[in-house]
Amino acid sequence: MSLRLLLLRHGETAWNRERRYQGWTDTPLSATGLQQAEAAARELKEHVFAAVYSSPLQRARDTAAAIASPHGLEVETDPAFRELGFGEWEGLTLDEARARDTGLFEGWAKTPHLVSPPGAETLAQVRERVLGGLQRLRAGHKDEAVCLVAHGIPVRILILEALGLGLDRIWSLHSAPTGISELEFRDDWTALHCMNTLVHLDTALAGR
Repeated sequence: MSLRLLLLRHGETAWNRERRYQGWTDTPLSATGLQQAEAAARELKEHVFAAVYSSPLQRARDTAAAIASPHGLEVETDPAFRELGFGEWEGLTLDEARARDTGLFEGWAKTPHLVSPPGAETLAQVRERVLGGLQRLRAGHKDEAVCLVAHGIPVRILILEALGLGLDRIWSLHSAPTGISELEFRDDWTALHCMNTLVHLDTALAGR
């Protein structure tokens, strides 16, 4: 049995552009983010999906809705795929977090599997819930393809799982707004067929 997973990070928000920690803060897509979502929808419209899933946060739901619409599907939400809750860093820019908690910020950058922002979830906690969500997808969609729109940390965790890598490697991966990755999960192996593809944004830009 296999699950083919088309995995995306949500489109851009104003806080992404300002390099602010968003976490569970329910920020909307920016105008650019909406354009990115529409471009991703055009790129994926010829794919056959059994379902389109999303984090319950608005920026992910609105991105997923654009993708689901051409397929005549409703977006199904699962809180397992929410972003990491950043605790006291939510709303802060990277520079503000660095100035506020210099040592912790350096540890988060170098050994994120060992430390976490004040009041935040740990990466291990996020991994546990994300893999629980993945297990539900695999059980509910045997030999089917689904699309999932999530956030930077959950997207990276799913790719690390497909590659058999640990949380210490999480910053080795880049997850751009509406970057498309294709993963395949089988009972005896997993595969990453493509990662963070952005060709749909090049096409959208050329069409302006």
